[in-house]
Amino acid sequence: MGKAEQQGISPPTDARQRRLAELLREAREYLGLSQQFVAEHTGIPRLAIGAIENGKRKVEALELEALARLYRHPITHFLDNAEHALGEPATVRALAREARELTEGDRDQVLRFARFLKSYGGGGTAPPSPGTPTAEGSR
Repeated sequence: MGKAEQQGISPPTDARQRRLAELLREAREYLGLSQQFVAEHTGIPRLAIGAIENGKRKVEALELEALARLYRHPITHFLDNAEHALGEPATVRALAREARELTEGDRDQVLRFARFLKSYGGGGTAPPSPGTPTAEGSR
């Protein structure tokens, strides 16, 4: 057992590295920034940005600090999410990102709609549209 494992620190895994790369790419794209812009404002070469976002190169601590500052997120956003959000589907993460920009009332409406969909068992089982014949209405 390695020293890090003895101290309760989990070593980086390929899955965590891929998730970190994905989070960095998502943050850049969400802000509408090009890799060239990021390179110019962080001092990280553009080719390195691409390699980091594709998981072909690990991001160094100082690079992560510069990227997090530019993307307006704390470093923990990238590290914690890389550790804990591996099981979340991309659509759930996208919904959460979009919901942050909504008003409280709009978020409440989205939540109510999600609960409405869930009450119909999910899996695409939505109620019929108004005016659509149903088994009950055809008797």
